[in-house]
Amino acid sequence: MCSRVRLITAVLAVFHLLPSGLMAAADEPAIVIQEGSLARQQVVALGRDLVVAGEAQADVAAIDGSVRVEGRVGGDVVILGGDCFLGPRALVAGDGFVLGGQIDVRQGARVEGRSVSYPTVSAAWLTLLEGPSLGRAATSRVVIGAKLSLLAAWLGLSLLLLATNGRGVLSTGEAIRQEPFRNFFVGLTGVLALTMTALFFTAFAAAIVGLPLLALVVLLALMLKLWGMVAVFHATGGWIADHILKRRLLPSTCTTIGLCVLGTLKLVPWAGTWVWTVASLIAVGASLTTKFGRQEPWFDLDVTPTSRATGRL
Repeated sequence: MCSRVRLITAVLAVFHLLPSGLMAAADEPAIVIQEGSLARQQVVALGRDLVVAGEAQADVAAIDGSVRVEGRVGGDVVILGGDCFLGPRALVAGDGFVLGGQIDVRQGARVEGRSVSYPTVSAAWLTLLEGPSLGRAATSRVVIGAKLSLLAAWLGLSLLLLATNGRGVLSTGEAIRQEPFRNFFVGLTGVLALTMTALFFTAFAAAIVGLPLLALVVLLALMLKLWGMVAVFHATGGWIADHILKRRLLPSTCTTIGLCVLGTLKLVPWAGTWVWTVASLIAVGASLTTKFGRQEPWFDLDVTPTSRATGRL
């Protein structure tokens, strides 16, 4: 059982779901979509609550915050580290996913998709996974040294991936630059799905089957984040080269610049962890949407007559 807990912890820790400054963000005012107002794009609340009294045509999400729906949501409601409250007139056209909280549905509310919650994963526990090392302050020498060592490891990994599969990394980076918000939501949903899959294996799978499956989930989570973060570095450096430096730089140079910029932000207490949390979710989403830069479907179920004749899919 201890091995399973460690593996689940590894899944959550891979993504740095919640930053160390959650308590500092607790007093942030909520994002409110007033009654009669319309939000056409996705709405994300980081470290604060979200209230939908009007209409949100796309997905809504909250990380370390709760969502209250009194109006209409045309997409999914995704919450990490908070609760979901649906008033009597609430309508959610998609699914409701809550990790680390509960779903409170009042009589008259409608959810046309699935409603899934896992309340026992508390925000405090997730915060501990992302928080300062060994309970030390974010500005302590130990924490700063650990972050600098991690950045050096990221640089080595970035150069390795560019040397072995540069085209795939560049393809993923281009997808990030074109649709960062879409990749963020795909990554948010992917993290939630992977975590709930790990929890499901722990609760229902036998030890002889559950442990290998959990190991595969951890491996997949690690691969998605590592690949995607290198692409995030390249996309960030490429944007800086195009819009600020006004120069065309080598992919390795762009990646190094992006890593240095995000690495500098990571050293900033509270703000840096939020930046890396968002970057991690975008990274996971880009890895999923591009299939590690291959730009093809994960599963191709279209079997043509030619493929049947040749025996290939």
